[in-house]
Amino acid sequence: MSNPHNTAPAAEIVSHNVYFEGKVQSLGLETPTGKATVGVMKTGSYTFSASSPETMLVISGRMQVRFSGKDDQQQYEAQESFEVPAESSFEVHCEADVAYICYYA
Repeated sequence: MSNPHNTAPAAEIVSHNVYFEGKVQSLGLETPTGKATVGVMKTGSYTFSASSPETMLVISGRMQVRFSGKDDQQQYEAQESFEVPAESSFEVHCEADVAYICYYA
């Protein structure tokens, strides 16, 4: 299915993001409401920073989330979402693989 002569404009190419030595990966897309990524997190703990507001929707699995400046964790399961403020960070812990979609404001 590869095409060595891909002539698609850059705006039509799917971006592939790889973080934490490949344990978190996502693909970029445009939605009716703006940019988003759909991805997978393998079992583990990760810290992310957000430069703009984000909405994270868990598609499959479960994650514990701790927002910067907070001591408590909140758990989110499939079909649950949470908001991430701009210019903040958050920690995610996944006890099993998690699929998610992240919408950017």
